[in-house]
Amino acid sequence: MTLKNRLAVYAPGLTPKAVVEKLAKIQMIDVWFPTTDGRHLVLPRYTQPEPEQLMLLHTLKLSLPPQTPPRIKAKATEIPKSLLKM
Repeated sequence: MTLKNRLAVYAPGLTPKAVVEKLAKIQMIDVWFPTTDGRHLVLPRYTQPEPEQLMLLHTLKLSLPPQTPPRIKAKATEIPKSLLKM
């Protein structure tokens, strides 16, 4: 079912553009923790939705996927350059 069709059924007053703009504030981030042996623990996470976003997801009968499991990065060369400047 497309977003437009879902809106027609569950929230006819909303436009797809408005929904995408509201949900776009939910961001995916990678949290990097150095380990004592030189590796890094990487936790991919999305930001917690605000109450308005939660209400919208509930109204449209949508849910966010589960948070992904952590992963280990073994090589220092795998660290994004943006993190090395910190």
